[in-house]
Amino acid sequence: MDTSSDDESPPRKVRSLIDIYESTNMAFLACEPQNFEEAIKEDIWIKAMAEEIVTIEKHDTWEWVDPPEGKDIIGLKWIYKTKYKEDGTIQKYKARLVTKGYSQQPGIDFNETFAPVARMETIRTVLTLAAQMEVLVYQLDVKSAFLNRELKEEV
Repeated sequence: MDTSSDDESPPRKVRSLIDIYESTNMAFLACEPQNFEEAIKEDIWIKAMAEEIVTIEKHDTWEWVDPPEGKDIIGLKWIYKTKYKEDGTIQKYKARLVTKGYSQQPGIDFNETFAPVARMETIRTVLTLAAQMEVLVYQLDVKSAFLNRELKEEV
């Protein structure tokens, strides 16, 4: 690959994709708090957490109840993400309150598991069919992390 140009400027250094990914990934990680204690030090994250609480309250996602006797309580934790536009500028700061589902034990806290994740092969197939059929495809970001459905079992 010729990295020189017609003018007399020095040749550009060609960087590998791995180098670029690692440097940008490190820059992204530096922007996001790793825990609640770090997040409450910055107004942008306090605002993002407040927006998440408003959404949870708006959808009546939770109801305060006394814990069932002899049952363990599943904890919560905050996840922080900086969302970027295509041009690399910041679109928004997102805070999500999620359950620590990994603390549950099969047969004790749950009987079935569900992973709302599609395999890449499935996504490629659907997009290929949509392209062949000239169907419009839309992408969306679900604002609330919790599902709004009544549970039949005690959690």
